[in-house]
Amino acid sequence: MIKTRFQKSAFGVCLSAALLLLSGCGRSDAKSMRLDPDNPTQITIWHYYNGSQQAAFDQLVEEFNRTEGKDLGIYVTANSQGNVSDLESSVLAAFNKEVGSSEPPDIFSSYADTAYSIDKLDMLVDLDVYMTQEELDTYVDSFVEEGRIGTNGELRIFPTAKSSEIFMMSKTDWEPFAEASGASLEDLSTMEGVAKVAQAYYEWTDAQTPDIPNDGRAFYGRDALANLFLVGSMQLGTELFRVEDGEVTLQVDKDVMRRIWDTYYIPYVKGYFSSYGRFRSDDVKIGEIIAYTGSTSSANYFPNEIETADGTKNIESIILPAPVFEGGTPYAVQQGAGMVVTKSTPEREYAAVTFLKWFTNEENNLLFSCTSGYMPVKKAALSTEMLDKTIADNDLQIADKTYETLVSCFDTAQTATLYTNKAFDHGADARNVLEYNLAEKASADRETVRSRLAQGLSLDEACKDLISDSAFEEWYASFTEALNKAVTP
Repeated sequence: MIKTRFQKSAFGVCLSAALLLLSGCGRSDAKSMRLDPDNPTQITIWHYYNGSQQAAFDQLVEEFNRTEGKDLGIYVTANSQGNVSDLESSVLAAFNKEVGSSEPPDIFSSYADTAYSIDKLDMLVDLDVYMTQEELDTYVDSFVEEGRIGTNGELRIFPTAKSSEIFMMSKTDWEPFAEASGASLEDLSTMEGVAKVAQAYYEWTDAQTPDIPNDGRAFYGRDALANLFLVGSMQLGTELFRVEDGEVTLQVDKDVMRRIWDTYYIPYVKGYFSSYGRFRSDDVKIGEIIAYTGSTSSANYFPNEIETADGTKNIESIILPAPVFEGGTPYAVQQGAGMVVTKSTPEREYAAVTFLKWFTNEENNLLFSCTSGYMPVKKAALSTEMLDKTIADNDLQIADKTYETLVSCFDTAQTATLYTNKAFDHGADARNVLEYNLAEKASADRETVRSRLAQGLSLDEACKDLISDSAFEEWYASFTEALNKAVTP
């Protein structure tokens, strides 16, 4: 639970100062806009936060309503719509006026693909109207650029909370293996290194039961395989989805795809990598794997104990930067939904943007980060010093793994180029190909290998035809075809 001792931000101390920000914004009605604190403008927000993230967001909304919102004449109501998919369905139903749907909210969390679809209905506010260049310059440049999905580069998505990727591992399980094998944490900095360590871990665990062949355990898993394709391509010099003016050009470089095949598919088929539950943090909890790459916001879900045949055991965690490809340029994933504002009345639009500015005030945003694991979105907030100050000023209790994840995020933002592809028609369909095409093949082929091992074949014999050059060529052709169909249905 967050314990807060908020101080009013300079932004919300004076209504006239807030209105002054709009004086040159180009809206004819903005200069004369006056909200009435005695008759507050009410706005609604739909989001996908749940659990501790929802509790933290709700607490901030309550704080706004009690302080700046009360002074300015704004009252915010926030509602979780479930998970990201549920939210997207609710939003699309509302804007398409489907039977039984609700009225569209004033603000909703959105990834670029969904916002891009709604923007075609001419229902999203141009946020540049309500933002000065001085204000925009306080936000991380790439976060702002991601939100420019309008036909002429208008800002449609307000950056509110972002994430990247990290490598998380059970320190408790790593240490005896590392001592026995000589593996080091430095080996885990590249995808090639992870694959080699995973093979060594499989062989080490297999050797512990010499009477039972081929029962080695998987070391590693990966959430969001689409990110591996997207950021891996950038690391290796090719943008997979090159988007200009909303039109996409596919650049499915065969050499890049081979690197992904060699460092993900082959280790998976051989049993060095695995995926079992919905998320890889679930797989760590049941002992399926001991390490994974996933969203920084997943750090809170990394288990403190795992289930074993003998019961449960407590574990400690290690947090490292997400591995990159050997020799690659340091690109890192940029992800996490922003918030968009629905066209309504000037008063409601202004009220909506006012709340978003308050929420992304450095201290407020960091308060949310301390519970959610999301990165704050302003440049000044991406600082360990600022994080420590926020924790101290508000007497926060923050989990070590969350703190370490945020510090790792700050370092990544300084040392790597954060990347996300631009939105385009059928972008969600194309991403689904990246997410599931190779993953489903790897899972099916791993089951084939298991069957062959049960028949007495060696691991090399069981995998030989599945990992051959001709098998790669066949997959590459089918993968490229699937991507082309996705973007030109």
